[in-house]
Formats: sequence, structure tokens, C-alpha cells
Amino acid sequence: MRQRKFKFPEEKISPQFAARLDRLGPQQKVRAIVLLGVQNTEQGSTKRQSLTERQAAIEATRRSAGQALGDIDDILARFGGQRLAEMPDALGSLPVETTAAGISALAASEKVKAILEDQGIFLLR
Repeated sequence: MRQRKFKFPEEKISPQFAARLDRLGPQQKVRAIVLLGVQNTEQGSTKRQSLTERQAAIEATRRSAGQALGDIDDILARFGGQRLAEMPDALGSLPVETTAAGISALAASEKVKAILEDQGIFLLR
């Protein structure tokens, strides 16, 4: 059995994505979606939210996830990576491009909840 180049926590990266990362060369880059940890912004109500309430919840999620950007940028800079969006989206996710070593460092961060491979989505027929 081949020894892995990097240690990827299984709770943050799927075994399939980890195997693909392990096959990359040291300078090869990969695109990924980083799911940032966010504070629970849910109000606990089961009633339908108004547009204003939904927009406020989205902004709260973005602000919460945005608190991690300094740490994310530091990691990406160390590994020659970059953010592919200026700010996290409404779900607290951020697309990035970096090396396998960069993905490993991101996965080790307490600010990161999970990392998904950025894959094309195709319509099944």
C-alpha cells in the first residue's frame, strides 16, 4: 500500500478527494470549495421568514464566515493559492485554488468545517 504524502482528516475531506490530491505533483493546483465554520444564526422559528429576515440571515452567515478570511488568506499565501471569490457566499462557502499541501493546511484549520472538490456539474439524461 502506498504511503500518503499528506494527512487529510476524513471528517473534512472525502477519501476519494484525498486520493486525487495525493496523486498531484507538488506545484499542481486544484480548485476546491472550503466550507467555513459559522456561528448558528438560526432564529429557531418555524414560520416563513420575510425577505428582510432572509437577507439579514444571509448577511449574518457571510459576516460569521468572513471572520475566517484572514486565516484562510495566510494559508493560501503560504502555498501559492488564492481565493476565487471575494467573500463567502450565503452558505459560508468559499472557492479556492491551491496545491494539495495547501488543502492539507486548510483542512487542519479550526476555521474550516469541510473541503469539497470543485467539480463540474452535468445534467444526466
